[in-house]
Amino acid sequence: MRDRRTPLTADAQEALAWEKMDGLLPAVVQDAESGRLLMLGYMNREALTATLESGFATFWSRSKQRLWRKGETSGNGLAVRTVHEDCDGDALLVLAEPQGPTCHEGTASCFGGEPGGPGWLGELREIVADRASAPADRSYTRRLLDEGVGRIAQKVGEEGLEVALAAVSRDRSDVTEEIADLLFHLTVLMQVLELSWPEVVAVLRQRHEP
Repeated sequence: MRDRRTPLTADAQEALAWEKMDGLLPAVVQDAESGRLLMLGYMNREALTATLESGFATFWSRSKQRLWRKGETSGNGLAVRTVHEDCDGDALLVLAEPQGPTCHEGTASCFGGEPGGPGWLGELREIVADRASAPADRSYTRRLLDEGVGRIAQKVGEEGLEVALAAVSRDRSDVTEEIADLLFHLTVLMQVLELSWPEVVAVLRQRHEP
């Protein structure tokens, strides 16, 4: 049995349950960094092959009856990291990096809303990356980056100590605030070291695999 945690390879395409929907499979697209659900499209064999070979999400347009590469007119493409099948082989999960708003209405997601929980850390990573290009007099993040990795590492240490002290001497709200400060400074450190949250999560998952 194929390990579905690994990316779908071209050789595994024929094993998918294409016959269930007359040659089409629903393809859910998720932001590889933040975990946000971006859109739902449909892929036939040709669309999936084009996606895997080009590295950009390509779908079968049911209205135009042709292959359609996301962003072909708007420029807001989806750079694909990996594609996975579900347990029945009749649906696909596409992990991608959006190159602009995914929805034709100009929003980040076709489903609206904001991701909650740990998935939002990916969005925080994007916010920090965006602020890295802001003028230093208007961005604490930019000033911190200008001070270099040593100063950022120092701030991470200071915020970690603040979390520990708050945990034993302050209330739940204060601890939450301190943890938020620590995660922010960790994210800035990840920015300067060019690390991503999926890389960190991958290490955690590997450590806890049975």
